[in-house]
Amino acid sequence: MNIINTISLWLIPVIIGFILLYGTAKRIPTYETFVEGGKEGIKIAFSIMPFLIGMLVSISIFRASGAMDFFINLIRPGLEFVGFPAEIAPLALIRTLSGTAALGMTTDLIATYGPDSFIGRLASIMQGSTDTTLYVLTVYFGAVGIKKMGDALKVGLLADLLGIIVSVVVVTFIFGS
Repeated sequence: MNIINTISLWLIPVIIGFILLYGTAKRIPTYETFVEGGKEGIKIAFSIMPFLIGMLVSISIFRASGAMDFFINLIRPGLEFVGFPAEIAPLALIRTLSGTAALGMTTDLIATYGPDSFIGRLASIMQGSTDTTLYVLTVYFGAVGIKKMGDALKVGLLADLLGIIVSVVVVTFIFGS
């Protein structure tokens, strides 16, 4: 375990040092390139800000209005029929929109049901097996001006759906329900 800690402490500084030495050996102005990258990063941060604020406000309204609870209660019988716990459905819905909101929900589920419960394990695995597809499409595609995102949306949502299904199957198979 001590060697892993040592590696984790030194890995990033070694990689950064290697990149700087390699750039210098190739006669690339490494400091100037770093500064230009920083400028570009700040420009990107400012360009995605409106999209980010819009997405976060929309998520807050969806949750605060009770629309999410209404929707979950509406589909609860179908979820229970297929063996999908209704308690985890809000996480499955919000995960595609916001990683921060999903992490908050995962934390709440683990605090409520325990980390070794079926729900806690499922929330943890689902958190790691899905992505913030709608967030990525809205913020990053919007920031760079991509208008046609239909195929990316289909593939991203399909990957999220498969991640959710596989999470349930894996937790049920390994840990039981």
